[in-house]
Amino acid sequence: MIFTDTHTHLYLEEFDQDRREVIEKASGAGVKYMMLPNIDSTSISTMLALADEFPGNCFPMMGLHPTSVKENFREELAIVEKQLQGRKFYGIGECGIDLYWDKTFAKEQEFVFRHHIELALSFNLPLIVHIRESFNEVIRILKDVNQPELRGIFHCFSGSPEQAKQATGLGFSLGLGGVITFKNNRMQETLKHVDMKHLVLETDAPFLAPMPYRGKRNDPSYIPIIAEKVAEIKGISPEEVARNTTENARKLFRFD
Repeated sequence: MIFTDTHTHLYLEEFDQDRREVIEKASGAGVKYMMLPNIDSTSISTMLALADEFPGNCFPMMGLHPTSVKENFREELAIVEKQLQGRKFYGIGECGIDLYWDKTFAKEQEFVFRHHIELALSFNLPLIVHIRESFNEVIRILKDVNQPELRGIFHCFSGSPEQAKQATGLGFSLGLGGVITFKNNRMQETLKHVDMKHLVLETDAPFLAPMPYRGKRNDPSYIPIIAEKVAEIKGISPEEVARNTTENARKLFRFD
């Protein structure tokens, strides 16, 4: 089985002591492809160094995380644009809106998100969308932009069947992570109503580890655990989950 982790922050300091071992362990578990969403200007150099060290496994994306949208957002956006013109990236993100931690820069977050949409269209890249406490706001903006060729992932999706229908109806895939394994998570019911063609797997490592590792450091080698839960809910084999989700990722990111 070949798996793809469509969202992992392996370049963060949580992996400084054993990054190579983590990647080797993930590869041994069948997780061949690992997509790296950027956070802000402080994470770029480490992320790119990782992508250059493991060019067949780690694929960088470029963007400004909504929680990093502060007073200097225009300077950060200029850095994002400069990076996109300098080398190959596989997606735009992580971007979106976060109304959970801090609403101080909510208006600026919307401006930055709209700018990321323009970049995704300009560079023909998928958009990796952060939707924490902001699903309705994100949907409103995407409908307002109204660009059918736009594609991407609703990262860490755990919404209702109706919300899943709205997201997939706009051409977006749903990113399933460790949360799907949590007891009584509502996404387990939603998943029954979503076709496999709309699904990709992700860890968001080092965050949101699946059961039975909840609360510990997450890493890409746990993708098969997420796949097994998806297989159980969908009534199919883990092999079928691996095959479908990796093919969906390949079409989206065009990395292979």
